[in-house]
Amino acid sequence: MDSPLKLTKKDFASDQEVRWCPGCGDYAILSAAQQVFPELGVPREKFVIVSGIGCSSRFPYYMKTFGFHTIHGRAPSVATGIKLGNPELSVWIVTGDGDSLSIGGNHIIHLLRRNVDVNVMLFDNRIYGLTKGQYSPTSEVGKRTKSTPFGSIDRPFNPAALALGANATFVARSVDVYSTHLRQVMKEAYGHRGTSFMQIFQNCNIFNDGAFESIRDKGLREDNLLLLRHGDPLVFGKNQDRGIRLSGCNQPEIVELGGGVTEKDLLRHDETGPIGYAAMLAEMQPPHWPMPIGVIRRIQAPSFDDAMTQQIAEVTTSRGKGNLRDALYSRNTWKVE
Repeated sequence: MDSPLKLTKKDFASDQEVRWCPGCGDYAILSAAQQVFPELGVPREKFVIVSGIGCSSRFPYYMKTFGFHTIHGRAPSVATGIKLGNPELSVWIVTGDGDSLSIGGNHIIHLLRRNVDVNVMLFDNRIYGLTKGQYSPTSEVGKRTKSTPFGSIDRPFNPAALALGANATFVARSVDVYSTHLRQVMKEAYGHRGTSFMQIFQNCNIFNDGAFESIRDKGLREDNLLLLRHGDPLVFGKNQDRGIRLSGCNQPEIVELGGGVTEKDLLRHDETGPIGYAAMLAEMQPPHWPMPIGVIRRIQAPSFDDAMTQQIAEVTTSRGKGNLRDALYSRNTWKVE
């Protein structure tokens, strides 16, 4: 018996020239995917990467797998069709904050509520990069861009909170340059049955450089990041000396450890906890709160593709296999002469 083929990062790198701006955070995410995919035990021909429109959507060209570069915002629809038609495939959606949350907003929320077994990597740089620097659905209020010269007056989407509102079963965050953390999040997403939604903070060094400096800069990030680990207390800070607990009014508050306050007084992260807890985490962000990264929520629920496969089997058992001609000429049909 032949031993299984051992794949490497090189096996997932295509022969196409990678055409992103030098220093773009997309390079780090691409590298992470090329390292993770060989470790998943999936044959290369069983991977499919689907993208829409945007800088991130060039991703399929750079991965030596099957791929579809689809139209603006419609990657979730194409990916759903691929998964339903070929349930054995590992389907990954690569999208951006503009592609998925603007023209594709309706598509992404219905993908999440249906819980199709695909993995979503949303590259969030808070700007439209491909079209040269207009504000996006995640740009902060007051953002000055080519399309908002006096500052944006739109309230931005919070992608993780939006996913939770659509009842997503897996919601996680990571950062482009946290290679070890990002790879682990990708593996966790792959292992989840249902839609896995990953918001990846990604720096656009040309049109929105420094948007996530507080969580990317080595001198700042330890005080501004909350690393989530299931079952562990919510502790953060350069010296791991701060934490989050519930106050007497059942509201979260930041406390200093010591002086009678111990880790036993803090909230412990529960990926399966109530959605209100997950929503609380999703809404935290600097400068008032640390930014939670890792798996925010992970619950089990029937996947759409499993339910559809079961339904087809049940109907086939009760009514027979059927044929296309009978379906086309049944009920309200007529012949035009």
